[in-house]
Amino acid sequence: QVQMVESGGGLVQVGGSLRLSCAASGRRFSSYAMGWFRQAPGKEREFVATISWSGSSTNYANSVKGRFTISRDNAKNTVYLQMKSLKPEDTAVYYCASGLRGAATSNSQEYDSWGQGTQVTVSS
Repeated sequence: QVQMVESGGGLVQVGGSLRLSCAASGRRFSSYAMGWFRQAPGKEREFVATISWSGSSTNYANSVKGRFTISRDNAKNTVYLQMKSLKPEDTAVYYCASGLRGAATSNSQEYDSWGQGTQVTVSS
């Protein structure tokens, strides 16, 4: 398993930006896909973005496409989520997750390690 710690969340106004970071330790970080998911109050956890082990492949939820960018630095064992043009509906706890395989995937069942989450609140 891998241990992960998210950071970078906070309170931001509509239209603002935030960058989330997720530092991983444990198994070989560079071999596995990483993903970001989020859960808003009263809602189920949903997929946000994923990146393959090499960073060559990414995928996004339609709701964030064009506004969010996922990236990774395998030398630093860290995955990032750059969020721009934030909307109130982006308010949620954001979780990073480590995949079972190297291919990027939006399926939460294909992730076996999760961080504790970081709160993002977008105020209008």
